[in-house]
Amino acid sequence: MTTRGIRGATTVAADQPELILAATQELLEALLQANAGLITEDIASALFTMTEDLNSVYPALAARQMGWGSVPMMCVREIPVQGSLPLCIRVLIQWNTGLAQTAIKPVYLRDAISLRPDLIAE
Repeated sequence: MTTRGIRGATTVAADQPELILAATQELLEALLQANAGLITEDIASALFTMTEDLNSVYPALAARQMGWGSVPMMCVREIPVQGSLPLCIRVLIQWNTGLAQTAIKPVYLRDAISLRPDLIAE
């Protein structure tokens, strides 16, 4: 079995805990739906980043609320590159799977679609 990375990102309208938690849960649920066979028991870890304008809650809390209690998670700040997308939450999930990297489906929601339009299915 190999560890593969799954990327995802979304945005929120403001730095409010309820918005961050809801958007993070929406993103994680979309990643689970897009990647058949992805179950928490096979997740090696998850790394969340948020832009500097978001600091009211850890996005990993949303995953914990979804039952990801045994998944090692970390939250860090995205580097503040001038002109980068504001109010953005990103996740990188390391998944133990037999699938090829090309079979992994990233998910970009809301304004985060602009980060990787080449990966968005039409």
